[in-house]
Amino acid sequence: MGKVLEFPSQQAQGMAYLDTQLRNLLASKGADQKLIDFAAKVLTQTYAELSQSEQYSFSIALPAGISEKDSAELNRQINTGLEGIRAESHALMVRLVAQLVLTKLQLFQHERD
Repeated sequence: MGKVLEFPSQQAQGMAYLDTQLRNLLASKGADQKLIDFAAKVLTQTYAELSQSEQYSFSIALPAGISEKDSAELNRQINTGLEGIRAESHALMVRLVAQLVLTKLQLFQHERD
């Protein structure tokens, strides 16, 4: 069997889930529709920026004569290291996004009062 394509993408599914959860949470706290819509917009825009910032690529020129086995092992080690860095960075960025969204919501509410 070939590669399975998911529609919508996992990223789109994740964003839809976040949007729904945020809307439900704010509604349960008594937020009005204007605040809920603002929060969803800020979250979507900010998370999209975060996702774009995590799209990186680079190449490494290996020395001539390196064996295929050594090349594959080096590739595995680099990918493992990068995934660890990406995961740590992503966790920090998600916390910062949450703080930013909350701050923007507080400012939005303050400006409306």
